[in-house]
Amino acid sequence: MHLYVAEEFTESEISVLRRYFTNLEGPVFALVNLPEVVKGALFARYSRSSKSLRRLFLDEFVGDLDLTGDASIDATVGLDRADDLYQKIFYEYGDDSVAQLGGVHLACEQASNILTKVLEWGRLMSYLEQSTRYLGYDRRLANGHYRFYRDNDVLESRFGARYVGEMDRMFDTYAELLPILTEWLAKKYPKTPEDTDFVYRQAIRAKALDAVRGLLPASALSNLGIYASGQAYESLLLRMRAHPLPEVREYSQMMLDELMKVIPSFLKRVEVAERGVAWTDYLATTKGATRDLISSMWHDVSPGEPGEHVRLVSYDPEGETRILEAVVFANSSMSHDEAVRHVGTLGAADRATLMRTYVGERGNRRHRPGRAFESTDYRFELVTDYGAFRDLQRHRLMTIEWQPLDVELGFDVPEIVREAGLADRYEESLERSAALFHEMRDEFPQQSQYVVALAFRIRYAMQMNAREAMHLIELRSGPQGHPSYRRVAHEMVRLIREVAGHTNVADAMKYVDFSETDLERLEAERTAERNRQNR
Repeated sequence: MHLYVAEEFTESEISVLRRYFTNLEGPVFALVNLPEVVKGALFARYSRSSKSLRRLFLDEFVGDLDLTGDASIDATVGLDRADDLYQKIFYEYGDDSVAQLGGVHLACEQASNILTKVLEWGRLMSYLEQSTRYLGYDRRLANGHYRFYRDNDVLESRFGARYVGEMDRMFDTYAELLPILTEWLAKKYPKTPEDTDFVYRQAIRAKALDAVRGLLPASALSNLGIYASGQAYESLLLRMRAHPLPEVREYSQMMLDELMKVIPSFLKRVEVAERGVAWTDYLATTKGATRDLISSMWHDVSPGEPGEHVRLVSYDPEGETRILEAVVFANSSMSHDEAVRHVGTLGAADRATLMRTYVGERGNRRHRPGRAFESTDYRFELVTDYGAFRDLQRHRLMTIEWQPLDVELGFDVPEIVREAGLADRYEESLERSAALFHEMRDEFPQQSQYVVALAFRIRYAMQMNAREAMHLIELRSGPQGHPSYRRVAHEMVRLIREVAGHTNVADAMKYVDFSETDLERLEAERTAERNRQNR
């Protein structure tokens, strides 16, 4: 098992922390005895801080809280009385919906970038992940090691020394190129009088971090905050226990240990043989059998041509008609068949008028039309770098499926890296990543993903209704977004308009941003600065 780096606290710090955190040593712990708004603010700050959650709490939150009433509380002790009460209600009502009413804020630290994607799979959960845009990975852990996952089986194999050495070299290259690129960007985009030094530095650093993040391996460690109900955690843990990657299975046990201290009754079925264990076995068996059968059916399947792409592979040509039928049905006394018949009599102009009226005057991108837009779907196949996939994967209302991470689809080198004359060093690091992957793949088909740099491409499918498409495309096309996923958003709306022929749906997406920008985060940092001054 990976040796997680334990934090060190003074006796006075421990006396404070044990009131609010279920674990003071390990990487997984729950937050208790704090107001909901404090837990939410703590997680929000967490995503842009290099500190652990417990250290962040001590450094930036304790001073603003009244802790006197909590002196006798010890969150590391199990809540037996609460468990007894839950058990009584749970068994008396016998309804899984009871488990939807108890939620937990859980911190998941030192998780690889492979694990974080597993953690962020559930639809009915909320996540905040540490951002590669704000935090440099040139900093090391307390033990002096770079922040990457060290799988025990790999370390004890013939690849052990090579794995650690190559990971260190990839982080070395990242650490070397980051200040060089930051200085180059400062010369390319000089500071203007309207911006403070802080705003300017933040925007320049964000662009530099965006450019070099592709050098990081998927083994790079991240911190993640999760809020979910007991039922959602149960579902997540059952899937994690069936996962082929050892890190995921081991981490699920640490999560279960901490959650059992807070909501034990909601999770006891996870380890019951005829319930949770049987479900986990079912998931693992069907996944493995399906993979084996497909492998036996088709041999030597080509991964396809390398290169980034976004393709609309499935849609309903009558999708806009389906939306209008839903609009009429919900806003009249007609039956479904009557709504279908009446919409069928409308000409193009009337159809467009009805759609525009339903959408209304949207004041901003958060003003989205109603659920009639959920009456038609789009399925996209994408090939993008893993970094862009990480950002797009977090949209929980869609269905997303991805293939294992490998190096066969090539990699992307940011244009500003080429302009700065750093492409050779960038590509050299990626080529070492690919070489180690090829050597490890046969012996470690799962763990070999750890060595793949985020610049390498991955193939995945995203299926979403028109309402979710509006949200995703408008959000991810924003000028503050990373260029790699802005390209995806722009191509998606073009395909909806030109390939699906859904011009009225595309026209409704009035907040898709096609503007070009040099410093993606500059305007956002200006806004944040104004908010700080106003506050």
